[in-house]
Amino acid sequence: MDYRVIKENDLFLLTDDKGNIPVENSYGLGLYTKDTRFLNKLDVKINGEDPILLSSSADENYMAKILLTNPHMERDGELILWRESVEIERTRFIYDGVLYETIQLKNYYPKPVEFDFSLHVDVDFADMFIVRGFQSGNVGKRTGVDYEETRLTYHYEGADHVQRTTNIRWDRKAAEVTKEGSISFKFNLEHGEAQAVTVTVVPEIDGDSGQIISPGQALEKLKQSYEQWNAETTTITTDHLPLQRLVDRGVGDLRVLLTDIGFGRFPVAGLPWFGVPFGRDSLIAALQMLSINPDIAKGTLRTLAAYQGKEMNSWRDEQPGKIMHEIRYGELAATDQIPFTPYYGTIDATPLFLVLLTEYVKWTGDLQLVEELAPNIEAALNWINEYGDRDGDGFVEYHQESSKGIANQGWKDSADSVVHRNGDYAETPIALSEVQGYVYQAKMGIAAIYETQGNTEKAEALKAQAEDLKEKYNESFWMEDLDFHAIALDKDKNQVGTLTSNPGHVLLAEMLEEKKADSVIEKLVSPGFFSGYGIRTMAEGEAGYNPMSYHDGSVWPHDNSMILLGMSKVKRQSFANKIITGLITASKDFEYDRLPELFCGYDQSLGRTVKYPVACSPQAWAAGTPLVFVQTVLGLFPDSLNERINLSPCLLVGMNELKVERLRVGQGFLSVHVRRENGTLTVDILENTTGYEVTQHHQA
Repeated sequence: MDYRVIKENDLFLLTDDKGNIPVENSYGLGLYTKDTRFLNKLDVKINGEDPILLSSSADENYMAKILLTNPHMERDGELILWRESVEIERTRFIYDGVLYETIQLKNYYPKPVEFDFSLHVDVDFADMFIVRGFQSGNVGKRTGVDYEETRLTYHYEGADHVQRTTNIRWDRKAAEVTKEGSISFKFNLEHGEAQAVTVTVVPEIDGDSGQIISPGQALEKLKQSYEQWNAETTTITTDHLPLQRLVDRGVGDLRVLLTDIGFGRFPVAGLPWFGVPFGRDSLIAALQMLSINPDIAKGTLRTLAAYQGKEMNSWRDEQPGKIMHEIRYGELAATDQIPFTPYYGTIDATPLFLVLLTEYVKWTGDLQLVEELAPNIEAALNWINEYGDRDGDGFVEYHQESSKGIANQGWKDSADSVVHRNGDYAETPIALSEVQGYVYQAKMGIAAIYETQGNTEKAEALKAQAEDLKEKYNESFWMEDLDFHAIALDKDKNQVGTLTSNPGHVLLAEMLEEKKADSVIEKLVSPGFFSGYGIRTMAEGEAGYNPMSYHDGSVWPHDNSMILLGMSKVKRQSFANKIITGLITASKDFEYDRLPELFCGYDQSLGRTVKYPVACSPQAWAAGTPLVFVQTVLGLFPDSLNERINLSPCLLVGMNELKVERLRVGQGFLSVHVRRENGTLTVDILENTTGYEVTQHHQA
């Protein structure tokens, strides 16, 4: 990565690899919370000159360390500071709404040294949408700056009449502080001596801010929260080290991306730009996380239920019962200059809300949450039937109504992502293939829950609707000449026939006829789709194909993960393992073995993965993808409603051991150890306190 990012709850810091925030940069570097930039300049200088970068590490999820040194300094032939005399170590983390940065300076010169060390800061309080160039608008103004020898405070009054403040403090007496944001310190260091200064930055909104405690105490509390996360999370170990690294990184990244806005922890979409509640992204990431911590699904469902649509509002693309797409908290949203308060322009979040709920119940048996969310379930089902199906043809379709909304409202939301084979863009209303699968899966899942609750009449009605959808889908979306499903139906109910990954999501719903499911799977692992590193979003050779594009030929790990779950569900693990192996191979080309949001769709002939230039990393549903690898390899699908756990293991080539411990199912735990010795697969159930029957189906 060309940037460094750290986050805790809803405060995050984005800098360059030196740890700086240059004012002139194209990436929107800064310190952000509530979609507002509370620091738009931060740099350090030694004797007025920029230090030299030695190393920049962000392998710890909760802390960044950056090592710098001084350049050689002479004036008129007189030595001021010999090169590489002073080691400058910057250590930073965030806890409870406060950014802590400790800068330690150590003298490696054989004699005492004396130098000036300075920080330079500024604050523009810019709205995230303005920073990213997506929007201009009426905004407030900075109302002043206060400063003393140990603090700088910047004030801003927004167009929304909200008072925003940035409080900067330091624990060493400054030699000089200016209202322009320069903070200078004098250092005199003996040989081998180290001294430090700790700086804190605290955003404040209408008087509400985090509280500064000692840096050591804050760091200890932060570490304890990570230890608690690891203790409550399923343990996964394997002798396949590349997969182990991916899993460990994914679990750590998901912890970074957790946020709680009052309804329980849930994953935000990703960093740096999507650190807020998202419908689709948060739901899919929580679905991926069911195997390691189902409580995250509960927090996600409660959060999204709290913002479920209540009214008809075309500005926000809102209808009653609809699950939101995205919420923003900045000045432009608060003054209604953008519709993200929240914005509801997503066609798939509502059925995915129900899918996550049904899958959560399968893992946990938690029918109390179903009772709690009963009004939300009914509202979501009503939205699907009344508002989602705009013309009563049985399919759920989308159409943008908001003047500042999103045109394409599936997960591939680029303007060019739904394209006919002749290159023409499809016109809305558009019915996407994967959305029909989500709807089918949602209705069948809710029907099963209703049956358990004794609500037979509602269950039968939902199953009838689902079966009708299944028949219509296989008839209307299937392309006989291509042995594949269309990505969508356009406004005239014509098939949008471009070969894309979207129909692969339908495998998980088990809505496809078996022969058609096999055809879809075989096509997805063919060279047109499978790059060697993963399944492309669009098949090579299609009119819209572009390996450099965002949605039309790139590889998205989460897209692959949804397909993998489906392949595993229908017991086609050998195909799934081919895809998993490709994605593991791709991960080696990314920093810290971290799968990014997406990468380009070029094949392996180039010898390495080609990065997409502005992919978010870490991204929640990319971080959750390795967890799906493990579930897929195990063929693990619990069914708490029927008190059964289905296992269908098929280890990767080169993998001889996979152990999953303390997997939470129902009211107990399951621990499984899968081994391959001399070509024979052995499954040992190390622990089963669930009371459920474990059924096994071994694959070749």
